[in-house]
Amino acid sequence: MFKKIIFYIFFIIAFSFNTYVKAENNILFIDINYIFLKSIAGEKINNQIEIKIKEMNNELANYKKKIDDENKDLISKKNVLSQEELKNKSINLNKKIQEFKIIQSKKNNEINKYKNQLTNEFSKKLRKITQEYAEKNSIDMIFKKEFIVIGKNNLDVTMKVLDLFNKNVKTIKIN
Repeated sequence: MFKKIIFYIFFIIAFSFNTYVKAENNILFIDINYIFLKSIAGEKINNQIEIKIKEMNNELANYKKKIDDENKDLISKKNVLSQEELKNKSINLNKKIQEFKIIQSKKNNEINKYKNQLTNEFSKKLRKITQEYAEKNSIDMIFKKEFIVIGKNNLDVTMKVLDLFNKNVKTIKIN
């Protein structure tokens, strides 16, 4: 009986020790947003997006200015034009306003599509480099920082991955 108790105690201690050893997995986290904002390729992407947005805004502002000028001209000629002419010019102006809204919507969709393509390509390259880092350093898991409630600072490998990313990826291109 005493031998059985010793056997069970030994078994429980051995099982507990084994669980403790397996609990020491290598789990780290990275701040993907920081890498996107601070990496060489990420900064270029942000600049490209800003340039596209400025171009779009300038183009739309010019178009809107033409419509506004046309509207002012129509209002100033309101008393001079016949009812028929005023009605036709108002209809044409409303068509241009509708066209402007459609163009604005298309341009916003183009910008969003462009952003998504660049972001997806960035994510693919970052994922590849992160996987290589994990394999090279025997890392079991790497989480996104935004999913971590509390974590020790020494588990944050953002700067190491950022350095690797900057060494391997200078620009992001899309087709």
